[in-house]
Amino acid sequence: MTRRRTWGFADVSKPRELHPDRSARDLYGSEVRRYRNNAGMSLEALSGVVMYSRAHLSRIETAEAIPPPDLSEKLDACFGTDGHFGRLYGVARREIHPDQYRRRMELEARAVAIVHYAPFVIPGLLHSERYARAIFTVCNPSAPAGSIDDLVTARLSRRDILKGEKPARLSLILEESAITRTIGGPGVMHEQLRSLLTWVESRSSLVQVLPHSHGAHALLGGTLALWTLDNGTAVAYEESITTGHLIEDPEKIRWWAQACDVLRAYARSPAETAEFIRSVMEELPDEHHP
Repeated sequence: MTRRRTWGFADVSKPRELHPDRSARDLYGSEVRRYRNNAGMSLEALSGVVMYSRAHLSRIETAEAIPPPDLSEKLDACFGTDGHFGRLYGVARREIHPDQYRRRMELEARAVAIVHYAPFVIPGLLHSERYARAIFTVCNPSAPAGSIDDLVTARLSRRDILKGEKPARLSLILEESAITRTIGGPGVMHEQLRSLLTWVESRSSLVQVLPHSHGAHALLGGTLALWTLDNGTAVAYEESITTGHLIEDPEKIRWWAQACDVLRAYARSPAETAEFIRSVMEELPDEHHP
C-alpha cells in the first residue's frame, strides 16, 4: 500500500469550514487549503516554505486575512501551479477596499503614468509597512489588530504597479511637511525616508520636494492624483480628510495638470530632494534608527 507523503505533523485541530463561493478571498483561501492537503503538507510545513507564520496562513485559508502581495508567487512555486494563485490574487485584491474606494483602486491599477501631489504625508503608493501601520492605527484607534493588518496588506499591494517589466511612471510632488512630520516615531520615519530615497529617481519614478519658501499655490488644501490609463484616458482623484472624488472632466484635469507642471518647475530637483531627505534623516535621534 502506498502512502501519501506528508510534510511536517498533521494539524490536529478540526479545520474550519470554508465557503469558496462567498467571495474571491474565500476562494483563494480554500484553494490554498486544497493544494496544501493534496500535497500532504501541514500549515507548519507550508510556513517553512513560504516564510509566513502558521497563524497567518491559517487566517488566509479561512479568509480572515488578505493574502500578502508576494505570497501568490511563493505558493505557485511551492505547488507548481503555473500562476494559478497569482490570477486568484488579481481578483481577490479588488475586494480589499471598501466599495466607495474600489473604483479608485481599479483605475489606479490601470494607470501607465501617475502625477501625484501630496502635501501632508507620503502617499500610500510609497508607504513602508510600519509607516502605513502607524497611519492606519492612529486613524482607526478602535479597529482590531486583524483589521489593521488587512489595511496594511492592501496598502502595500498598490506598489505592484510600479514594478515589473512595464511599470507605471510616477511623478511625485511632496511638500516639505510630508518629509519633516514624524509619523510612528523616529525609527519608523527613518525607515520610511530610507525607502523613499530609493524612489527619488528610479526607472519608474521621480520624486521632488516643494520648499515651504515657495508659498501659496493652486493646489493648496488637498491631495491630488492624475492618472493616464492604459487606453489613454485621463482621470483625476481629489482627496480631503474624509472624502475623495473621481474627476473625469477633461478641462478640469488639464488645468490640474498645468498646476502640477508649475509646482514641478519650482520644486527641488531629484538630486536636491535626495539631499533634503538625508538631512531630515540625520536629524532624527540616532537611538531610534533601525
